[in-house]
Amino acid sequence: MRRYPRQSHRVLQVMTRLLVPFMILFGLYVQFHGDYGPGGGFQAGVIIAAGLILYGLVFGIQRARSVCPPSWARVMMSLGVLIYAGTGAVTMLLGAHLLDYDVLAHDPLHGQHWGIFAVELGVGVTVTGVMISLFYGFSSARNSIDRKNSGLPSDVEASSTVEHPQ
Repeated sequence: MRRYPRQSHRVLQVMTRLLVPFMILFGLYVQFHGDYGPGGGFQAGVIIAAGLILYGLVFGIQRARSVCPPSWARVMMSLGVLIYAGTGAVTMLLGAHLLDYDVLAHDPLHGQHWGIFAVELGVGVTVTGVMISLFYGFSSARNSIDRKNSGLPSDVEASSTVEHPQ
């Protein structure tokens, strides 16, 4: 496997190992504090995914895939949508309108809190999965072995099928 200069740079590796846990922790803070201040699911999802993307840029795509496999990213995308849709389905099953959170608790104010929390959690999980999947998709096909493993045509096949304008 080809190594890029950034993957051998000790300062980048040490700083990334120090920063990534704090980036994920800050993303979780933004997620869970989004009810009371700026932030929420989308911002938290992007921050958490940025931490994993930084790890992949510094240590290589294969190590990033070992930390968070693509199958986990697909599960996160689906799970987030299910949480969001499930919140709406629960409100309708309890006799209210879609995403009318008042019925989720004994007090409408608490119901609003739990409903917003669930929807923002679904958005955060989905955005994290989508961003990680986009990173894997754009960074995976660098050489013929990666192309073959990802199901894409190899470099030889790809160059022979491309039509060049005259």
